Amino acid sequence: MQNEEGRSGAPRPIAEPNDAARDRSAAQKAEAAKSEVTLTLSDNRSALAAYGQYDQNLAKIERKLGVSIHVNGNHVTIKGPAEASGNAQRALLKIYERARSGQNIGLGDIDGAIAESIEQGTLFPNQAQAPVAPFSFQQIATRKKGVVRARNATQHEYLRALRQYELVFAEGPAGTGKTWLAVGHAVLLLEQGIVERLILSRPAVEAGERLGFLPGDMREKVDPYLRPIFDALNDFMDSRIVERGLATGMIEVAPLAFMRGRTLTNACILLDEAQNATSMQMKMFLTRLGEGSRMIINGDPTQVDLPPGQKSGLREAVGLLSGLEGIGHVVFKDGDVVRHDIVRRIVTAYENAERVNSGRRDRE
Repeated sequence: MQNEEGRSGAPRPIAEPNDAARDRSAAQKAEAAKSEVTLTLSDNRSALAAYGQYDQNLAKIERKLGVSIHVNGNHVTIKGPAEASGNAQRALLKIYERARSGQNIGLGDIDGAIAESIEQGTLFPNQAQAPVAPFSFQQIATRKKGVVRARNATQHEYLRALRQYELVFAEGPAGTGKTWLAVGHAVLLLEQGIVERLILSRPAVEAGERLGFLPGDMREKVDPYLRPIFDALNDFMDSRIVERGLATGMIEVAPLAFMRGRTLTNACILLDEAQNATSMQMKMFLTRLGEGSRMIINGDPTQVDLPPGQKSGLREAVGLLSGLEGIGHVVFKDGDVVRHDIVRRIVTAYENAERVNSGRRDRE
C-alpha cells in the first residue's frame, strides 16, 4: 500500500486558494507596472519656479497623480505607476516651460497642467504614435493678460467652440470659468479686429433678496448685476482702455430688457446668468444676432432666481437649438470647478443632495 505522501515520500503540494493566487498575481502586475522617470531641467531658475515655494507644486502633482517626486537640484526623479509617472512628467515639463516663458504659475495652473497631461496620455497612450507637436489645451492671448490656457478638458472644448461657432451656449456650476473665459475670448476678438465692439448683458434679477430702487444713471443701476463681467474685463484689458471703451460705445453694458428692437452687427455679445432670462427674453435676445457678430450665452440651470412657475429661457433654448448647424453647446460639471478645491467639493455636495431629493420626489 502506497504512502499517501506519494511514491517519493515527498508531501503533495497543497493547492493555493484561487483568491490568494489572484491577489499575488495582481500584486506582481502592480509591481511590474511601477516605473521610474528621471529628467533634467537645464534652467535652474525656471526649475525652482516650477517646483513652487517649498515645493508646493510638486506636492500637488504627487497628491493628484499618486506618485512620489524627488528633487536634487535640477534633477527630478518620479516614481509610481507607469501611466501616472508619465502624466506627472508631462505636467512638470508644461509647468517648467511656462516658467521659462516668464509667466506666473498659480495652483490653478498646476491643475490645468495635470488635466492637460492626462488628456494627452488618453489620446496618445503609445508615445511613439504621438504627434510631432505635443497635445495642448486651447488658449487665448490678450495684450494685458498674455497667454491663458484652458485648465481642463471641458474648458478646452469651450474655447474650441467659441472659435468655431457664432453662437455658443455654456451651462454649468459656478467657478468653472464660463464668464471669465468668455470675456477673455471677446476681448481677443476685439483686439484682433474681428469685431468692433463688445456688448455685455445680464438679466436684472435679484438672487433671493430685494435690492429696491438703485440710484444713479443706467450704468450705475446695472453695475451691481454686471460686476462679475466688469471684474473679468479688467483682468483682460487695461482699466483706462475699459473706461475709454465705455465712454465711446466700443464696450456697452445693457440689461437684457433693453436689448429689444436692436440688430447687433460686428459685435461680440455676451449674456451672463442666462438661466434667469424668461422664454420671451431669450427668444428676443437670440434674434438680435446680426452679420459679423458672435454670441455667447452662459448660465447655471441649478441657480434659477425666476419667480416660481416661470420657465427658464436657457433650458428651453438649449433643448430647442442644441445640435443645429452653427450652434455650439458645452456643459460643465462640478468636477470642472477651477476656483478652489473647496468650491469644487461644495458644488459636488449640493449636486449630490439635489439628485437625492429629485429621486425622492420621483418615488413619491
